[in-house]
Amino acid sequence: MKKRTLKFLVSALVVAMVGSVMVGCGSKSTNDNKSADSAQASGTITISGSSALLPLMEQTVGKFNEKNPNVEVSAQAGGSGTGLTQVLDGTVNIGNSDMFAEEALDAAKAKELVDHKVVAQGFGVVISKSLGIDNLTSAQIKDIFSGKVTNWKDVGGPNKDILLIHRTAGSGTRATFCKTILGGDKSLENDSLGVTQDSNGAVLSAMKQNDGAVSYLGLAYMQTKEAQDALKLVKLDGVSSDKANICDGSYKFWAWGHMYTKGEAKDATKSFIDFVTSSDNKDSIESLGFISGSEMKVK
Repeated sequence: MKKRTLKFLVSALVVAMVGSVMVGCGSKSTNDNKSADSAQASGTITISGSSALLPLMEQTVGKFNEKNPNVEVSAQAGGSGTGLTQVLDGTVNIGNSDMFAEEALDAAKAKELVDHKVVAQGFGVVISKSLGIDNLTSAQIKDIFSGKVTNWKDVGGPNKDILLIHRTAGSGTRATFCKTILGGDKSLENDSLGVTQDSNGAVLSAMKQNDGAVSYLGLAYMQTKEAQDALKLVKLDGVSSDKANICDGSYKFWAWGHMYTKGEAKDATKSFIDFVTSSDNKDSIESLGFISGSEMKVK
């Protein structure tokens, strides 16, 4: 009888111990899940580079901070070349660019950077609406920017002098213009004529002040009524800058929007880059005229 009682007590004790362990494990799992669900990114993120991508960065930061209030994000322009140089030397966490790093840096340095292609972005050649010109061919644009044609009457417009507005040499927008419109011939953009501006925003401001001017900029800068009332996005070789034409490649003045990091993106930086292309940020991408990579039929 004593043996049976002892055996029963030992069995009961084992069952109680096992139950205690199981409850303890279940409690830890619940706490871990709660912690993971409520975890937010924290830290500081610095971004520089492409002014074409700046409007998207500015809108994204606000939405990102609603979900991640403990992250301080600072975004500025400066040009794609500056963004690539600064992320490479560690000045910033993210370098935004309209061109591939290999096109601006030597091969060894470019390999230190990781490319995050976040969007496709269109660009356009812009003129004053008052000129009454709807289309320019690639040949005409080459003649205009090289200085061969200096008056709008020679390309179907009024008798008015042409003012060239260029971008600086480190501009990704300029690099894309040269690559896609000028056929890669950098000599066709004559910097000795006209003026030079250091950002898309500065180009837009300068264009509004001179109805004889011509330049090029990111389509994100043509989304406001003020810009659309004053300026005209001309068709290029008869093709408009509509989204469908960019997606299928028939409109050639476009490029990928890159966010480069030195090595793999981590922590808050990774969270921000992921957020840029997330469904939570879809409205910003579309309202500014950018295009998600999944919609592009050409690569």
